[in-house]
Amino acid sequence: MDQPYCGPGVAPGDLWTAWNIDPPVLIGLAVLAWMLWRHGAGRAGGVAVIALAIAFVSPLCALTVALFSARAAHHLLLAGVAAPALAWAWPLARRLPAQAGAAGMAAAMAAWHLPAVYDAIWRSDAVYWAMQAALLLPAWAFWSVVLTGSRSEALGYQVLSHSFLTLGLAGVMGFLGAILTFAPGVLYLQHVDGAAMWGLGAIDDQRLAGLILWAPGFLPMAALAGWMLRRSWRQGFAA
Repeated sequence: MDQPYCGPGVAPGDLWTAWNIDPPVLIGLAVLAWMLWRHGAGRAGGVAVIALAIAFVSPLCALTVALFSARAAHHLLLAGVAAPALAWAWPLARRLPAQAGAAGMAAAMAAWHLPAVYDAIWRSDAVYWAMQAALLLPAWAFWSVVLTGSRSEALGYQVLSHSFLTLGLAGVMGFLGAILTFAPGVLYLQHVDGAAMWGLGAIDDQRLAGLILWAPGFLPMAALAGWMLRRSWRQGFAA
């Protein structure tokens, strides 16, 4: 079977030697770091570059080939750490409606988990990078609108709208997590051998991915939505 970008999957004993030193990725990260520095991005820019390096340079990249649960963690790292950090450091498309970013982010998350799309990602580097961009860019745009609002005196109804969008994305995470956790069979046969290398059955790896989408995925976003609802209330929207 063809191996995807970052492949082949890594065994436990080889994990810490499985760094990705693909020159275009390293050059891209260096250029991004320079642009963020020129933009005065500060600590948030550093967090964004580190998160992207963990995602695409560190052994996590190879681990996503072995374990679907690592792939789930990879998605959360992009959408829940790298994208908000980029948005805080260098807001993208702040005039774009938050609904557009949220819809794009939800669509990309759902598409990643369609077995047919996943198979195409597995077989084509071009599709792999297209899907990474499809997840990261809408997330960057969405968090740019939401976090810019949190730093300003945004109107209560705007904060309320953003909170519902965030809650909706949390719901998408939870729904995908439920599918992966309770699916009666293995949805991603590409990870059967990789899971076995790590002493897991493929169904257990798949369920672990579902739990990752639930716990570090759904819960923090739901908590953020709750905080935003409280903020809109305190701004007098309910009056």
